[in-house]
Amino acid sequence: MKRYHLKVIGILCASVAILYSCQKEGIETQTPQEEVITSLGNLRSATPSFNLEVILRGEGKRFGHVKFRQDVDPGKTIVLGTWVRDLKPNHRYLLQRAVDPINVVDGNCTSTSWLTLGKGLTPQSILTDDRGTGNEELWRSVSMIPTGSAFDIHFRVVDALNMSVVLTSDCYQYVVR
Repeated sequence: MKRYHLKVIGILCASVAILYSCQKEGIETQTPQEEVITSLGNLRSATPSFNLEVILRGEGKRFGHVKFRQDVDPGKTIVLGTWVRDLKPNHRYLLQRAVDPINVVDGNCTSTSWLTLGKGLTPQSILTDDRGTGNEELWRSVSMIPTGSAFDIHFRVVDALNMSVVLTSDCYQYVVR
């Protein structure tokens, strides 16, 4: 009789284990921001891209880097630590960005609506030294954009005198913190 009870208990335990394993894993609540990311489904990973390391390339050795950071900040300010090299010496350049429509994140930057970046709403040039290297800390507020909004975004550096493009970036994905 004891063997019969042990078999029944074993079968019940196995049944419970099978039922439990068929349930959805991770029944956890998501923050609104995580829900947006999950619902988009087009981002390369589940981790939102609040910060970017933007690489800009041009002809020859021309190169640029933008350290794009949005810290946890109630003012929602993006800091753009911008650095360029091997450009024309003692010359002014501008950093520009273009974003695709909000929450249309497909990794294909199609926007050509270029906005010159600077110190808030005031455009700021990047001045190169006598070796063609320059850097500038720029910033922009995204306080009017809802948290969790996602964008495809790309960048370029243009000559401040004639607006010719000297550096361009690939397409990046960004989520407003």
